[in-house]
Amino acid sequence: MIQYPNKKPVFQKSKMSVKNRGMSFERLIDESNAYYNAHHIAVIHKKPTPIQIVKVDYPSRQSAKITEAYYKTPSTTDYNGVYKGRYIDFDVKETHSKTSFPLKNIHPHQINHLNAVHAQKGIAFLLIYFKAYDEIFYLPYEALEVFINRALKGRQSVTYEELKRVAPMIKEQLNPRIDYLKVIDEITRRQ
Repeated sequence: MIQYPNKKPVFQKSKMSVKNRGMSFERLIDESNAYYNAHHIAVIHKKPTPIQIVKVDYPSRQSAKITEAYYKTPSTTDYNGVYKGRYIDFDVKETHSKTSFPLKNIHPHQINHLNAVHAQKGIAFLLIYFKAYDEIFYLPYEALEVFINRALKGRQSVTYEELKRVAPMIKEQLNPRIDYLKVIDEITRRQ
């Protein structure tokens, strides 16, 4: 805390917490990607969801408003780009559960897409935010694939404890807010 002669605090450092800021998890990822882009570290963008516009209201030429639209096809994953010459593709997921991450939150077309990226030697993963603990995990596709195969035999979720064992935790910081590329670098060094 900094105090000036009038003794009023002008800045107080507070714990950065996703849940206390009212900011969405995806927004933090967007901020991180903007930082990576601005500092020439990586080029990663949120993918737009393809929609088909059906009806537009034109009250005036400058204020056209889409009044009816539908999704053309299911979107694959949330983000993609290039980092150190490698293609990167990932989705962000959030859970309110304290005990597990339900695999039903990952759609089959997303799993197929991540599998295809992984098969082409791209970097494919999930970022999972456990809201109850304010913790973010980096789940590489290889680990996700194990859980997906297990789900085919009946187990439809990944426990919080399992995730802690196989998925590195990402601590929030100032810039970039969610430095998931640091985890990718650490994993790459070990391989």
